[in-house]
Amino acid sequence: MKPLLKSTVSALALMAAIGLGGAMDAQASESIVRDPAEVPAPIARTEPATVKIELETIERVAELNDGSEYRYWTFNNQVPGPMFRARVGDTVEVSLKNAEDSWMQHNVDFHAVTGPGGGAVATLADPGDTKKFSFKAMKPGLYVYHCATPTVAQHIANGMYGMILVEPEGGLPKVDKEFYVMQGELYTEESIGTQGELTESYERLIDELPTHYVFNGKVGGLVKDNPLTAKVGETARIYFGVGGPNKTSSFHVIGEIFDKIYDLGGVKATTDDVQTVTVAPGGATIADLTFEVPGTYVIVDHALSRVEKGLAGHIKVHGPDNLTIFDAPKKEVAEKH
Repeated sequence: MKPLLKSTVSALALMAAIGLGGAMDAQASESIVRDPAEVPAPIARTEPATVKIELETIERVAELNDGSEYRYWTFNNQVPGPMFRARVGDTVEVSLKNAEDSWMQHNVDFHAVTGPGGGAVATLADPGDTKKFSFKAMKPGLYVYHCATPTVAQHIANGMYGMILVEPEGGLPKVDKEFYVMQGELYTEESIGTQGELTESYERLIDELPTHYVFNGKVGGLVKDNPLTAKVGETARIYFGVGGPNKTSSFHVIGEIFDKIYDLGGVKATTDDVQTVTVAPGGATIADLTFEVPGTYVIVDHALSRVEKGLAGHIKVHGPDNLTIFDAPKKEVAEKH
Protein backbone atom coordinates (compact mmCIF):
# COMPACT_ATOMS: atom_id res chain seq x y z
CA MET A 1 0.00 0.00 0.00
CA LYS A 2 1.33 3.44 -0.91
CA PRO A 3 1.48 6.28 1.64
CA LEU A 4 -1.87 8.03 1.97
CA LEU A 5 -0.84 11.48 3.16
CA LYS A 6 -2.51 13.43 0.35
CA SER A 7 -5.61 11.24 0.24
CA THR A 8 -5.89 11.44 4.06
CA VAL A 9 -5.96 15.24 3.92
CA SER A 10 -8.54 15.14 1.14
CA ALA A 11 -10.69 12.67 3.06
CA LEU A 12 -10.63 14.91 6.15
CA ALA A 13 -11.82 17.88 4.10
CA LEU A 14 -14.52 15.74 2.49
CA MET A 15 -15.79 14.49 5.87
CA ALA A 16 -16.00 18.05 7.19
CA ALA A 17 -17.87 19.17 4.07
CA ILE A 18 -20.54 16.46 4.38
CA GLY A 19 -20.89 16.72 8.16
CA LEU A 20 -19.19 13.51 9.31
CA GLY A 21 -16.78 15.11 11.78
CA GLY A 22 -19.05 14.88 14.83
CA ALA A 23 -17.98 11.42 16.00
CA MET A 24 -14.33 12.43 15.93
CA ASP A 25 -15.11 15.62 17.87
CA ALA A 26 -16.80 13.56 20.60
CA GLN A 27 -13.83 11.20 20.81
CA ALA A 28 -11.39 14.08 21.09
CA SER A 29 -12.58 14.82 24.62
CA GLU A 30 -11.17 11.47 25.83
CA SER A 31 -7.44 11.60 26.51
CA ILE A 32 -5.24 9.65 24.13
CA VAL A 33 -2.86 8.92 27.04
CA ARG A 34 -2.64 5.35 28.33
CA ASP A 35 -2.45 5.48 32.14
CA PRO A 36 1.06 4.22 33.08
CA ALA A 37 -0.47 2.46 36.10
CA GLU A 38 -2.58 0.32 33.76
CA VAL A 39 -0.47 -2.84 34.13
CA PRO A 40 -1.94 -6.36 34.30
CA ALA A 41 -1.36 -8.18 37.59
CA PRO A 42 1.54 -10.64 37.90
CA ILE A 43 0.64 -14.22 36.98
CA ALA A 44 0.13 -16.47 40.00
CA ARG A 45 -0.44 -19.78 38.20
CA THR A 46 2.35 -22.30 37.74
CA GLU A 47 1.16 -24.09 34.59
CA PRO A 48 0.77 -22.87 31.00
CA ALA A 49 -2.68 -21.69 29.92
CA THR A 50 -4.45 -20.03 27.00
CA VAL A 51 -4.32 -16.22 27.04
CA LYS A 52 -6.80 -14.28 24.90
CA ILE A 53 -5.85 -10.89 23.47
CA GLU A 54 -8.49 -8.69 21.85
CA LEU A 55 -7.38 -5.64 19.90
CA GLU A 56 -9.40 -3.08 17.97
CA THR A 57 -7.70 -0.63 15.66
CA ILE A 58 -9.35 2.76 16.05
CA GLU A 59 -8.49 5.98 14.22
CA ARG A 60 -9.46 9.07 16.21
CA VAL A 61 -8.71 12.75 16.71
CA ALA A 62 -7.37 13.62 20.16
CA GLU A 63 -5.33 16.30 21.91
CA LEU A 64 -1.61 16.15 21.09
CA ASN A 65 -0.52 19.31 22.90
CA ASP A 66 -2.19 22.31 24.53
CA GLY A 67 -4.35 23.74 21.78
CA SER A 68 -3.50 21.18 19.12
CA GLU A 69 -5.05 17.92 17.98
CA TYR A 70 -3.98 15.06 15.73
CA ARG A 71 -5.65 12.12 14.02
CA TYR A 72 -4.06 9.14 15.79
CA TRP A 73 -4.20 5.50 14.74
CA THR A 74 -4.50 3.35 17.85
CA PHE A 75 -4.87 -0.07 19.37
CA ASN A 76 -7.92 0.07 21.70
CA ASN A 77 -8.37 3.85 21.49
CA GLN A 78 -5.23 5.02 23.34
CA VAL A 79 -1.46 5.23 22.93
CA PRO A 80 0.25 2.94 23.56
CA GLY A 81 -2.02 -0.04 23.06
CA PRO A 82 -2.81 -2.13 26.15
CA MET A 83 -0.01 -3.94 27.96
CA PHE A 84 -0.56 -7.69 28.01
CA ARG A 85 0.89 -10.35 30.29
CA ALA A 86 1.49 -14.03 29.59
CA ARG A 87 3.72 -16.81 30.95
CA VAL A 88 6.36 -18.73 29.06
CA GLY A 89 4.69 -21.79 27.55
CA ASP A 90 1.27 -20.14 27.24
CA THR A 91 -0.76 -20.27 24.04
CA VAL A 92 -1.77 -16.74 23.08
CA GLU A 93 -4.88 -16.27 20.94
CA VAL A 94 -5.01 -12.89 19.19
CA SER A 95 -8.14 -11.33 17.72
CA LEU A 96 -7.78 -8.06 15.82
CA LYS A 97 -10.77 -6.03 14.65
CA ASN A 98 -10.38 -3.02 12.37
CA ALA A 99 -13.12 -0.50 13.20
CA GLU A 100 -15.66 0.05 10.43
CA ASP A 101 -14.95 3.79 10.22
CA SER A 102 -11.19 3.36 9.71
CA TRP A 103 -9.69 4.84 6.57
CA MET A 104 -6.82 2.32 6.47
CA GLN A 105 -6.02 -1.38 6.60
CA HIS A 106 -4.33 -2.38 9.88
CA ASN A 107 -2.71 -5.46 11.43
CA VAL A 108 -0.41 -6.42 14.31
CA ASP A 109 3.12 -7.81 14.53
CA PHE A 110 4.13 -9.22 17.92
CA HIS A 111 7.88 -9.40 18.53
CA ALA A 112 7.10 -12.20 21.01
CA VAL A 113 5.98 -14.45 18.13
CA THR A 114 8.10 -17.16 16.56
CA GLY A 115 6.61 -17.30 13.06
CA PRO A 116 6.54 -15.34 9.78
CA GLY A 117 5.69 -11.68 10.19
CA GLY A 118 4.93 -12.01 13.88
CA GLY A 119 1.26 -12.41 12.93
CA ALA A 120 1.14 -9.43 10.58
CA VAL A 121 0.04 -11.32 7.47
CA ALA A 122 -2.56 -13.32 9.39
CA THR A 123 -4.14 -10.19 10.89
CA LEU A 124 -4.20 -7.81 7.92
CA ALA A 125 -7.74 -6.45 8.18
CA ASP A 126 -9.79 -4.09 6.04
CA PRO A 127 -12.13 -1.66 7.82
CA GLY A 128 -14.88 -3.69 9.50
CA ASP A 129 -13.00 -7.01 9.34
CA THR A 130 -11.73 -9.20 12.19
CA LYS A 131 -8.71 -11.50 11.85
CA LYS A 132 -7.24 -14.07 14.28
CA PHE A 133 -4.15 -16.18 14.90
CA SER A 134 -2.44 -17.91 17.81
CA PHE A 135 1.14 -18.43 18.93
CA LYS A 136 3.14 -20.16 21.63
CA ALA A 137 4.97 -17.82 24.03
CA MET A 138 8.30 -19.58 23.84
CA LYS A 139 10.81 -17.11 25.28
CA PRO A 140 10.33 -14.87 28.32
CA GLY A 141 10.91 -11.13 28.09
CA LEU A 142 9.30 -7.75 27.43
CA TYR A 143 8.31 -7.44 23.77
CA VAL A 144 6.94 -4.67 21.55
CA TYR A 145 3.98 -5.18 19.25
CA HIS A 146 3.02 -2.77 16.47
CA CYS A 147 1.06 -2.35 13.27
CA ALA A 148 3.04 -3.61 10.28
CA THR A 149 0.89 -2.42 7.38
CA PRO A 150 2.94 -0.54 4.76
CA THR A 151 4.13 2.10 5.13
CA VAL A 152 4.99 0.51 8.47
CA ALA A 153 6.74 3.57 9.91
CA GLN A 154 3.63 5.66 9.20
CA HIS A 155 1.34 3.33 11.15
CA ILE A 156 3.73 3.18 14.11
CA ALA A 157 4.35 6.93 14.22
CA ASN A 158 0.60 7.56 14.33
CA GLY A 159 0.37 5.57 17.58
CA MET A 160 0.10 1.87 16.75
CA TYR A 161 2.43 0.20 19.24
CA GLY A 162 2.29 -1.52 22.63
CA MET A 163 4.00 -4.26 24.67
CA ILE A 164 3.51 -7.76 26.04
CA LEU A 165 5.41 -9.22 28.98
CA VAL A 166 6.09 -12.95 28.79
CA GLU A 167 6.95 -13.91 32.36
CA PRO A 168 9.52 -16.60 33.10
CA GLU A 169 8.56 -19.64 35.16
CA GLY A 170 8.24 -18.37 38.72
CA GLY A 171 7.63 -14.81 37.53
CA LEU A 172 9.70 -11.72 38.31
CA PRO A 173 10.73 -10.56 41.80
CA LYS A 174 7.92 -8.71 43.57
CA VAL A 175 7.84 -4.90 43.67
CA ASP A 176 5.37 -2.47 45.23
CA LYS A 177 4.34 -0.74 41.99
CA GLU A 178 4.57 -1.38 38.26
CA PHE A 179 4.32 1.17 35.44
CA TYR A 180 3.96 1.04 31.65
CA VAL A 181 5.69 3.77 29.60
CA MET A 182 6.39 3.95 25.86
CA GLN A 183 8.19 6.59 23.81
CA GLY A 184 7.13 7.64 20.33
CA GLU A 185 7.56 10.30 17.68
CA LEU A 186 5.07 12.21 15.56
CA TYR A 187 5.72 13.99 12.29
CA THR A 188 3.54 16.95 11.38
CA GLU A 189 3.62 19.61 8.70
CA GLU A 190 3.32 22.20 11.46
CA SER A 191 5.89 22.86 14.19
CA ILE A 192 5.26 22.04 17.84
CA GLY A 193 3.13 24.73 19.48
CA THR A 194 0.92 25.28 16.42
CA GLN A 195 -2.77 25.49 17.32
CA GLY A 196 -5.61 23.50 15.78
CA GLU A 197 -5.68 20.08 14.10
CA LEU A 198 -2.21 19.23 12.82
CA THR A 199 -1.47 17.45 9.56
CA GLU A 200 0.69 14.36 9.14
CA SER A 201 3.93 14.90 7.18
CA TYR A 202 4.99 11.83 5.23
CA GLU A 203 8.09 13.64 3.99
CA ARG A 204 9.30 14.43 7.54
CA LEU A 205 8.62 10.83 8.53
CA ILE A 206 10.75 9.41 5.74
CA ASP A 207 13.50 11.96 6.48
CA GLU A 208 13.32 11.05 10.20
CA LEU A 209 12.64 14.64 11.35
CA PRO A 210 10.09 14.44 14.19
CA THR A 211 8.20 17.56 15.25
CA HIS A 212 6.91 15.99 18.50
CA TYR A 213 8.24 13.39 20.93
CA VAL A 214 5.81 11.78 23.36
CA PHE A 215 5.56 9.48 26.34
CA ASN A 216 2.29 7.53 26.21
CA GLY A 217 0.97 9.36 23.22
CA LYS A 218 0.84 13.05 24.09
CA VAL A 219 3.05 16.04 24.87
CA GLY A 220 2.89 16.32 28.66
CA GLY A 221 0.82 13.15 28.91
CA LEU A 222 2.82 11.92 31.91
CA VAL A 223 3.16 15.40 33.42
CA LYS A 224 -0.34 16.88 33.64
CA ASP A 225 -2.59 14.02 32.54
CA ASN A 226 -1.19 10.90 34.18
CA PRO A 227 2.00 11.36 36.20
CA LEU A 228 3.41 8.28 37.86
CA THR A 229 2.95 8.29 41.65
CA ALA A 230 4.71 6.47 44.50
CA LYS A 231 5.57 6.73 48.18
CA VAL A 232 8.92 7.01 49.92
CA GLY A 233 10.24 3.52 50.59
CA GLU A 234 8.36 1.86 47.74
CA THR A 235 10.03 -0.21 45.05
CA ALA A 236 8.85 0.34 41.50
CA ARG A 237 9.28 -1.37 38.15
CA ILE A 238 8.99 0.53 34.87
CA TYR A 239 8.24 -1.47 31.73
CA PHE A 240 9.70 0.89 29.16
CA GLY A 241 9.58 0.51 25.40
CA VAL A 242 10.20 2.55 22.26
CA GLY A 243 7.54 2.45 19.58
CA GLY A 244 9.56 4.88 17.53
CA PRO A 245 9.49 4.29 14.66
CA ASN A 246 12.95 5.78 14.13
CA LYS A 247 14.72 7.22 17.17
CA THR A 248 16.69 5.39 19.85
CA SER A 249 16.00 6.47 23.44
CA SER A 250 18.49 7.17 26.23
CA PHE A 251 16.07 6.36 29.05
CA HIS A 252 16.87 8.23 32.27
CA VAL A 253 15.11 9.38 35.46
CA ILE A 254 16.57 12.63 36.77
CA GLY A 255 17.51 12.27 40.44
CA GLU A 256 17.34 8.47 40.56
CA ILE A 257 19.62 5.51 39.82
CA PHE A 258 18.08 2.29 38.55
CA ASP A 259 18.62 -0.47 41.11
CA LYS A 260 18.47 -3.09 38.40
CA ILE A 261 18.06 -3.20 34.63
CA TYR A 262 16.86 -6.33 32.84
CA ASP A 263 19.17 -6.15 29.87
CA LEU A 264 17.51 -5.45 26.49
CA GLY A 265 14.10 -6.41 27.85
CA GLY A 266 15.12 -10.00 28.54
CA VAL A 267 14.70 -11.50 31.99
CA LYS A 268 17.76 -13.76 32.28
CA ALA A 269 20.50 -11.13 32.69
CA THR A 270 20.49 -7.99 34.82
CA THR A 271 22.82 -5.08 35.54
CA ASP A 272 22.82 -3.23 38.87
CA ASP A 273 23.13 0.52 39.55
CA VAL A 274 22.54 2.04 36.11
CA GLN A 275 22.07 5.73 35.28
CA THR A 276 20.89 5.69 31.63
CA VAL A 277 19.67 2.88 29.38
CA THR A 278 19.83 2.71 25.59
CA VAL A 279 16.57 1.40 24.11
CA ALA A 280 16.25 0.92 20.37
CA PRO A 281 13.11 1.50 18.30
CA GLY A 282 11.07 -1.67 18.66
CA GLY A 283 13.03 -2.49 21.82
CA ALA A 284 12.33 -2.49 25.54
CA THR A 285 13.85 -2.58 28.99
CA ILE A 286 12.66 -3.37 32.50
CA ALA A 287 13.93 -0.96 35.16
CA ASP A 288 13.62 -1.37 38.93
CA LEU A 289 14.15 1.56 41.30
CA THR A 290 13.52 2.50 44.93
CA PHE A 291 12.35 5.92 46.14
CA GLU A 292 14.18 7.10 49.27
CA VAL A 293 13.42 10.82 49.00
CA PRO A 294 10.13 12.63 48.26
CA GLY A 295 9.76 15.01 45.35
CA THR A 296 9.12 15.15 41.61
CA TYR A 297 11.42 13.04 39.44
CA VAL A 298 11.54 13.70 35.71
CA ILE A 299 11.58 10.90 33.13
CA VAL A 300 13.52 11.93 30.04
CA ASP A 301 15.32 10.71 26.99
CA HIS A 302 18.83 12.00 27.72
CA ALA A 303 19.01 13.30 24.18
CA LEU A 304 17.76 16.35 26.02
CA SER A 305 16.82 18.56 23.08
CA ARG A 306 13.79 16.29 22.84
CA VAL A 307 12.41 17.79 26.06
CA GLU A 308 11.73 20.93 23.99
CA LYS A 309 9.66 18.80 21.62
CA GLY A 310 7.48 17.37 24.36
CA LEU A 311 9.41 14.46 25.85
CA ALA A 312 9.18 14.49 29.65
CA GLY A 313 7.22 12.69 32.32
CA HIS A 314 6.87 13.04 36.10
CA ILE A 315 7.13 10.58 38.96
CA LYS A 316 5.59 12.24 42.03
CA VAL A 317 6.91 10.66 45.24
CA HIS A 318 5.19 11.48 48.53
CA GLY A 319 6.40 10.88 52.07
CA PRO A 320 8.76 12.07 54.78
CA ASP A 321 12.08 13.73 54.06
CA ASN A 322 15.27 11.69 54.37
CA LEU A 323 17.91 14.31 55.14
CA THR A 324 20.69 11.75 55.54
CA ILE A 325 20.34 11.02 51.80
CA PHE A 326 19.33 14.42 50.41
CA ASP A 327 19.34 17.75 52.21
CA ALA A 328 18.64 20.88 50.17
CA PRO A 329 16.25 23.84 50.08
CA LYS A 330 12.89 22.76 48.68
CA LYS A 331 12.26 23.83 45.12
CA GLU A 332 9.66 22.50 42.71
CA VAL A 333 10.64 21.14 39.28
CA ALA A 334 10.20 23.82 36.62
CA GLU A 335 6.74 23.72 35.10
CA LYS A 336 8.11 23.55 31.57
CA HIS A 337 9.24 20.01 32.31
